[in-house]
Amino acid sequence: MIRHIDLSSVLRRSVCDLYSNLVTRPTGAAVRTEIEHLLADTPGRTLTVIDFSHVGLLDYSCADEVVAKLLLRFASEAPPSDAYFVFRGMQEWHLDAIEAALVRYGLALVSERHDGLAQIIGNVGDDEQRAWDTVYRLGAADVATVAASLGADAPAAERLLIGLSERRLLVRLDEQYLALGHAG
Repeated sequence: MIRHIDLSSVLRRSVCDLYSNLVTRPTGAAVRTEIEHLLADTPGRTLTVIDFSHVGLLDYSCADEVVAKLLLRFASEAPPSDAYFVFRGMQEWHLDAIEAALVRYGLALVSERHDGLAQIIGNVGDDEQRAWDTVYRLGAADVATVAASLGADAPAAERLLIGLSERRLLVRLDEQYLALGHAG
């Protein structure tokens, strides 16, 4: 199931109907809690698009609460559900706070750019980036295909793909890995 969450709407429902700025830690915690409640109502594997398009300001504490803590909960060893995320509508003024939160916790996320293509933002190594780029370019790939593309052995490619899927940057479907945010 694919779910779209407009952060400004969640903010208005959970905190205040009058503004679209994500500032203060309590505001971020309230928005994250509302997102978690929405996800709890959805069984099975889900892809949630979290849309920043109508969010004005985003401070560091809200980026920490809304983005990093949400990702930490679902990338844990025992996530509450099989949820994956794509972030959309992030503006340049959002990225400083988001990237700082991601780096602080060693996290990464898939962001849909304004041209419709996706990219990884946050803490990823060069090999992880190349593996993700390969799967994204192909749409879906198995270990052997990624290994050949990277010029790596299959066990090394498999470790990269498993790590990316555990971080919720790829979805594993049987023997294939699917890149989040793939437009094709």
